[in-house]
Amino acid sequence: MADPASYRPQTGEIPTTPGVYRFRDPHGRVIYVGKAKNLRSRLNSYFANPAGLLPKTHAMVHAASSVEWTMVGSELESLQLEYTWIKEFKPRFNVVFRDDKTYPYLAVSMAEKLPRVQVMRGERRKGTRYFGPYTAGAIRETMDTLLRVFPVRSCSPGVLKRAQASGRPCLLGYIDKCSAPCVGRVTAEEHRAIAEDFCSFMGGEAKRFITRLEKDMGAAVAELDYERAARLRDDIIALRKVFERNAVVLSEDTDADVFALHDDDLEASVQVFHVRGGRVRGQRGWVVEKVEDATTPELIEHLLQQVYGEDSDNQGRIPREVLVPEIPSNHHELLEWLGGLRGAKVDIRVPQRGDKAALLSTVRENAEQALKLHKVRRAGDITVRSQALQELQEALELPVPLLRIECYDISHVQGTNVVASMVVVEDGLPKKADYRKFSITGAAASDDTAAMHDVLTRRFRHYLQDKSAQLPKSGEVPHPGTGEPPSPEDAALTGAKAKFAYPPNLVVVDGGQPQVNAAARALAELGIDDVYVVGLAKRLEEVWLPDSDFPVILPRTSQGLYLLQRIRDEAHRFAITFHRQKRGKAMTVSALDGVPGLGEAKRKALVAHFGSLKKIKAATALELTAAKGIGPALAEAVVSHLAAAGASGEAAPAVNMTTGEILEI
Repeated sequence: MADPASYRPQTGEIPTTPGVYRFRDPHGRVIYVGKAKNLRSRLNSYFANPAGLLPKTHAMVHAASSVEWTMVGSELESLQLEYTWIKEFKPRFNVVFRDDKTYPYLAVSMAEKLPRVQVMRGERRKGTRYFGPYTAGAIRETMDTLLRVFPVRSCSPGVLKRAQASGRPCLLGYIDKCSAPCVGRVTAEEHRAIAEDFCSFMGGEAKRFITRLEKDMGAAVAELDYERAARLRDDIIALRKVFERNAVVLSEDTDADVFALHDDDLEASVQVFHVRGGRVRGQRGWVVEKVEDATTPELIEHLLQQVYGEDSDNQGRIPREVLVPEIPSNHHELLEWLGGLRGAKVDIRVPQRGDKAALLSTVRENAEQALKLHKVRRAGDITVRSQALQELQEALELPVPLLRIECYDISHVQGTNVVASMVVVEDGLPKKADYRKFSITGAAASDDTAAMHDVLTRRFRHYLQDKSAQLPKSGEVPHPGTGEPPSPEDAALTGAKAKFAYPPNLVVVDGGQPQVNAAARALAELGIDDVYVVGLAKRLEEVWLPDSDFPVILPRTSQGLYLLQRIRDEAHRFAITFHRQKRGKAMTVSALDGVPGLGEAKRKALVAHFGSLKKIKAATALELTAAKGIGPALAEAVVSHLAAAGASGEAAPAVNMTTGEILEI
């Protein structure tokens, strides 16, 4: 690992003009490409204080051994040169969007003498018209349906040559899904006209062809040619099926690409809907590893560069409008660049309301689901899971394999309704049957470190009691430090004694050094020395060890870090869910709940009769008996309970009615 000071250029040597810079490693490979309006200001930011850089940037400057730059005349030129170099060198520290699927296009090779329709992937070819992208199943069905109406050649060059040599068409020619120009059924000019009609239909002129076929069908019926009318009827049904497959989402004159993204600390998922003629003609998706410190506007800039800069055949591919969730960086230069590629003006904007904003929201939901699916598939891969567990064991220098990992998280709102969660991962997969919830009260609820200490103490005290087979009868375990019966949450823990006889190899806590030290102290007080503890701090994804002044920094692409992040996020989700349940119950507590003998039905009868709790408090015992089901003894109990509650100063908590949060107690 190189010292950035060893290759730092002199400040006076760096120009203050716009330009593009490259970091190279000791082997001469380009590992990062960037652009800047002011090269001196940007490059100095990498060397002024390397220790203060974010982890991924810190890793980049220490992996490099030299930096070089190229001055350009304008910011537009820097945008073009940056994209060219990223495409050429593929630097590992730059954002690179990878398709989560390889989407096919429907292509018509109009440059050939006998145009051919086919499904194509990869780079575009000159003289070929493309439609899509589509999903694999949809494009095959669309092509098969359209060939009965527009019988364009779809065979390979080898099949075409054999048919021409033998004088017999292939199977598609016999079933009327090819006009068979190979054997002279139609001339080359007639076949090209059929291909042009095919392209016109796919380009959005479907209504014209359907109307024409309907007229032909009417004429055939008038001539009593019912067989031809039936064929035309089937053709109309086929065209309508293709035409209606894509729902109309915007006005018919709208051509736009709608981009949205959803990201976390490590990855970002991008989805785009291609809208042509107001209809969604295709969809694409990418997943990117965030190995670069990039904001959302910067990610969108890189995305548009890579999507529209793949090749030079962009006139029919770049639409008039590009809808994005945020305006990209270098907006004006990007507009000029895209306009030059398209040969006409391109508008990049953020829809604020109406159908376009609604469609953007739909695309964003697709991006969120795509990222979840990506993580689930990766988590389900046994090879990836094994790699993650091994990387984590090696990075933390643990002597035992991580067969079982438990993660803990604390959740509360301003110190109220404090709860904790425990999630379990065995062999890299969640074991939901072992998840547990904890309610935290008293002094332990004063802060997160005290709560973490309390939870770890309670969990591992249960483990020690299970291990020694000294559980009290009926499964009741006293709360640590008290002789009181267990809470319902603690009682739930004892329902699975055998599961708690198996301790984890690693305990992960959500937090930094204070939470880790509190967890380690709880284990030490119980005499447990064979369970290791780490903490994952969310801001920079740092891994903290007990009594350590410096965190362990895992590579951003480390499978071990992905595993820790998934466990932490699952613990957070589980804790938040329990906290919301508990807070909801606390907000529905009534002053009448503690009255002996007053059940749900009689409580409702009181409220229905008097109209409010205030009137119930003002009523005498005799007046209370007027309510249905309330006798003299129960009325006296209600009066005594409400009087005692008023004397003790109890009051309902103040509640934010917008968020449901308890503001004071």
